[in-house]
Amino acid sequence: MFETGMKQKFILIGMDDNPDPLFHPDALLYIKEGQVFSGGDRHRNIVKPLLPARHRWIPITVPLDRVFEQYGPHGCIVVFASGDPLFFGFANTVKRKLPEAELLIYPAFNSLQLLAHRLTLRYDDMRMVSLTGRPWHEFDRALIGDEAKIGLLTDREHTPDAIARRMLDFGYANYTVHVGECLGNPAAERVCTMTVKEAAGGTFGHPNNLILERNSSRRRFFGIPDEAFCHLNGRPGMITKAPVRLLTLSALELSGKTSLWDVGFCTGSISIEAKLRFPHLHVTSFEIRPEGAALMAANARRFGAPGITTVTGDFVGACLPAYPPPDAVFIGGHGGKLKEIVFRIKETLKPEGIIVFNSVSEESKGLFAEAVEAAGMEMQSVTRVAIDNHNPIDIMKAIPKK
Repeated sequence: MFETGMKQKFILIGMDDNPDPLFHPDALLYIKEGQVFSGGDRHRNIVKPLLPARHRWIPITVPLDRVFEQYGPHGCIVVFASGDPLFFGFANTVKRKLPEAELLIYPAFNSLQLLAHRLTLRYDDMRMVSLTGRPWHEFDRALIGDEAKIGLLTDREHTPDAIARRMLDFGYANYTVHVGECLGNPAAERVCTMTVKEAAGGTFGHPNNLILERNSSRRRFFGIPDEAFCHLNGRPGMITKAPVRLLTLSALELSGKTSLWDVGFCTGSISIEAKLRFPHLHVTSFEIRPEGAALMAANARRFGAPGITTVTGDFVGACLPAYPPPDAVFIGGHGGKLKEIVFRIKETLKPEGIIVFNSVSEESKGLFAEAVEAAGMEMQSVTRVAIDNHNPIDIMKAIPKK
């Protein structure tokens, strides 16, 4: 019986889908002498002939907390994992949950390496992204970042066809798609190359992965022209003008932030420009008008800005804890509820957060200043700008009091 206080030991053995796997001699010895084994059903089906007659198998399934509870009484666990257990793999989970555990790793080629080898494709310049049990965020970031090569690990939701459809939705047909299926299994392995459109209509065997190779770069504006946006009911005046937009993004200091809220987004110009300039950001956009959702969707697709979360309805009554807490907030519209909006933002704003409000009148300038003071914040700066014949705009920046 494993004694409490002793270090657990994990032997992590990487493998591919070959039904007759080749393991390092030392790994084979651990398998022969092991008692407790773990991995996915696919791994178990392959290694079953190698396991001792009397052994315990702990399936790796969600929730992982339950899996680690089962590991608890055992001093040494042999874990089978796909490819390299340190490459978006289970070894990283063990290190996070059991930082004191001893790890011994026998890696195999990861599936993206195998696919690159089949294609004789250089991969040291490839951006690697895992969508296995993860959201789209890092993939969107790679697309917006115009990466020359993107390697993607998939799951049963983020399949090659679903990935390709997302690319088409946001105008990223400028890649060649290479898909690898069941890599390492001589009887089932398949590698194919196609366009994004062809991939969107395809059906693929599981497990699979893909490599995207960029053919050309999308045109990128530094300050999207105002007239290029779809506008609210054809009202081109309801938009933060490009020069003001860029100054606003500068005031928000987004390069060092993680979560931007755009309150009263209207056409979505601030959200979209921010996402394109700073694709690492989680952008959550609020608009009281129900038609705002369709307008944001149209403009985000037009300019290739996936991953913006759109929320419609009254911001003052919204369930704000449901969204990533902001460290940058832009108030683009307030509907006469400026003070209430500032107070609600202050409830969730991170300690280092920033609120920026563009005032178009002395009245709104005074209201924002009063709201900031009442919320226990301070005005850090006010910058006045004038564009063509439009009225001057005050870009007001508030921060929590130190």
